[in-house]
Parts: sequence; C-alpha cells; structure tokens
Amino acid sequence: MTVPAPAWKLEGISPRAYQHPADRAATAALGKVPYLDEVVKRLIALGYERALRASSLGASVRLGQEQLPHIWVLHREVFNVLDLDEVPDLYLTQFPMANAATFGTDHPIVVLNSELVRLLDDDGRRAVLAHEAAHVHSRHVLYQTALLILMRLGGSARLPLLAGLPLRAIQLALLEWYRGAELSCDRASALVTRDPLAICRTLMIVAGGEASAELNLDAFVAQAMDYDEAGSGLDRLTRLTQDLRLTHPMPVRRVNQLLAWVRSGDYDRIIGGDYLRRGQEPPLREEAAAAQDHYASRISDVIGQAGTSIGEVGQQLGDWLSRQRGTGGSGSDRSTDPGDA
Repeated sequence: MTVPAPAWKLEGISPRAYQHPADRAATAALGKVPYLDEVVKRLIALGYERALRASSLGASVRLGQEQLPHIWVLHREVFNVLDLDEVPDLYLTQFPMANAATFGTDHPIVVLNSELVRLLDDDGRRAVLAHEAAHVHSRHVLYQTALLILMRLGGSARLPLLAGLPLRAIQLALLEWYRGAELSCDRASALVTRDPLAICRTLMIVAGGEASAELNLDAFVAQAMDYDEAGSGLDRLTRLTQDLRLTHPMPVRRVNQLLAWVRSGDYDRIIGGDYLRRGQEPPLREEAAAAQDHYASRISDVIGQAGTSIGEVGQQLGDWLSRQRGTGGSGSDRSTDPGDA
C-alpha cells in the first residue's frame, strides 16, 4: 500500500494551477446552459451510472498487489504526486482501441483498455495514469460520467425516462467541454511525470497504433506544428467540423498545445514549486471574458449542430425536470437494465 521512494509530490496543488484556458472557458460557457447541471445529476440519480459501472466492470479485471502489481503501483504513485489521498480502483478491460476512462461521481474508477497496456511501456502507462488522475483531481468526473452515459445510450431517446430530453444537443455540448478538459490533463500528466516529451511520445504511439522503435518524435512534433498552423481557412473549418465528433482533441493538436505551455515557462515554474495551492484560489473573474465569449459561441454552435439552440435546450431541460418532479420519480422504483446503458 506504499508508493516508491523516488515518488515526489506537488503538495496541495490546485487544479487551477495547470488548467488550460479552453477548459476554464468551456466550463464557464457550459454552466450557462439552463438546468444542465440539474439534469446531469438527475440522470445519475436515475441509475444510469450504476448501470454503466455494472456493464463496464462485469467484464474487467481489478488490478492490485496480485494483478499486474507494477501497473497498480504506477497508479498509486501518480495520485500521490497530485497529493490525493483517496486512490480509485483500477481496472483492465479487453478492448482493441488504446484508451482509458475515468467515471463515477462519488467513487471514481479508472479503466484501462488492454490495447493501451500492450502498446505502451511503463513511461507511457505512467503518462496515461497521470492524465486520468488529473480528471479526478480537477473534478471532471460529473460531466465525464454524464458524457459516457449519453454515449452509451446513443439514440435511446425512446426510453420512457428520457423522453423529451435533447440528448444529442447535450452530448455535443459535453464533448466540446471535454476536449478542453483533456488539454488540462495533458499538462498535469507532464507535471506528474516531469517529462513533457513522454506525453508527446505516448500520444504519437497511440495515434500510430504501434510502438515502433522507428517512430520519430521530432518528426511528429513538426507534424503537430504543421497541423495547427498551416492550411487555408477552409482547411481550418474542415478540422473544426471533424473535431465536433471527437471525444479528444487530435493528438497532434494536443502535442502542439502542451509544448506551447512548456515554452511559456509555466511548466518550469510549477516544477520549481511556484504554483497555486488548494484553498488559495482567487475568485473567478472576467479576466478570460474574451475566451469565455468564444467558447459560449462554440457551445451555441455545437448545440446548433443538433438543430436547436441554447434557449430551446434550456426549455426542454426545464420541462423534463418539471415532469420528473411532478411524478416524484427518484429512480428507486425504475431499475435500469445494465444493457440499456
């Protein structure tokens, strides 16, 4: 139950210390969607999180001292670096796509896909586990869990409990937020590992789908610069349209954003011990008003992709909540089959 002696700790670090502006602004913009938080919490209360947990863990292996202990130790180590006492359970599941996920509002869990473990060495696994730990540290899990539920439900608006909910619009709005949250967690992963290039290398391997010794990180970084900066207005618009359907930003863009942050000097400053502590966060101000306006527009645009508007979504969410309150439905007498989620 201990972490390795060489492990270090960013004592008391606040998630605001490494939060990406896109994360901060998109979170603020998402908060302006009427009733969204209430609906998200209601979906979880209705049992969809329990169904998600049951379906995810029923075919997974819980790691620990007797199951892949070297990965389990890495998992505990990264939570120690972020100065988090409670360490979520870690699971491994058979899946052919290299990915990981964290969900669960009261008791988060981390799930690694088998392909991810196959592709990466311990440096890469540490980078991924640190990224997932940052989601817990940043309290992303409420919206993350809601997004996973909606992605599992797909087009299941036919389910009686979900009738009247603009599921597609909610999902697109949460996806826009999640892409910003991912950029924050890339920064945290670099801080935990103290090796930003390890994060870049991990993204390269996951993007290529093969851990080849012949992959050239310098070439991949150059590709990231080209992807972000080159191209006509039409090229950039095409990339934006493609991004709307993704849970994660493009790997090359993540590399670009991470290295730009390192070059800004913030990475070295935090590594040196100069960072914002928990409990010392200043009140949120309008210092990022322009960015918030930008992301409010982005949230409006992605909701528009579902053929509606923020005002209409707010009205639908409010009507749905009113019906739930009117029936007194807490979900306790409406069990949800794990297969539905």
